[in-house]
Amino acid sequence: MPKFAANISMMFTEHVFLDRFEAAARAGFAGVEFLFPYEWAAGNLADRLRANRLEQALFNTWPGDWESGQRGLAAVPGREEEFERAVIQALDYADELGNSCIHAMSGLVPDGGDRNAHRATLVANLRRTAPLAAARGKTLIIEPINTRDIPGYFLNYQAQARGIIEEVGADNVRLQFDLYHCQIMEGDLAVHMRDYIDIIAHMQIAGTPGRHEPDTGEVNYTFLFEEMDRLGYDGWVGCEYRPRGETVAGLGWFREA
Repeated sequence: MPKFAANISMMFTEHVFLDRFEAAARAGFAGVEFLFPYEWAAGNLADRLRANRLEQALFNTWPGDWESGQRGLAAVPGREEEFERAVIQALDYADELGNSCIHAMSGLVPDGGDRNAHRATLVANLRRTAPLAAARGKTLIIEPINTRDIPGYFLNYQAQARGIIEEVGADNVRLQFDLYHCQIMEGDLAVHMRDYIDIIAHMQIAGTPGRHEPDTGEVNYTFLFEEMDRLGYDGWVGCEYRPRGETVAGLGWFREA
């Protein structure tokens, strides 16, 4: 059976953020992930993890000014120094929280932007920061994201991500395979999972369409969970979805899995 991590940026929002750790543990989760930890001291978050016997699975690098629409720095020309500082900041947090994977958010391509320049920036940034992460036992992961949820996001397809990972050539730069995003952009989820399992370090799930619980919509997650087991995937599966209603009431799928 896959090991599931509750995404407490989206789930358990009936509680204030710091109380979501306890709520996730009470619901039966062994791990959590979230978007960004930087609003809180790392030690305070680590205390919540320890108190609730939870593992931290993942969080993202600082994305720039989120409120103004920025969605990452890794592939943004001219912001290389900011990205490196964001990676170092994330590594400091990961040392405290105990997670090995950090999602390096690529960022947006403006209308008329040079996609080749953005790709070159992403490759160069990952090459430069991968050794910093490796020295601390961490893996930087990149995630293809659909253009419906984040229009203009640079990285959208699994093959695009593989090409970048192979060009970077670092063992600790890998793929974050989000089945929700892949279903919207490419479909054929089981085949994509099999084709990219060699570079997948983290998975995420949500129902499609709607980004709600994975027991509704067009995707057969029961089959896909079995496929994860058949492939021998032993990483985390992040539940990055927005509950239709109260979080615990929608966890029937989790109890069955």
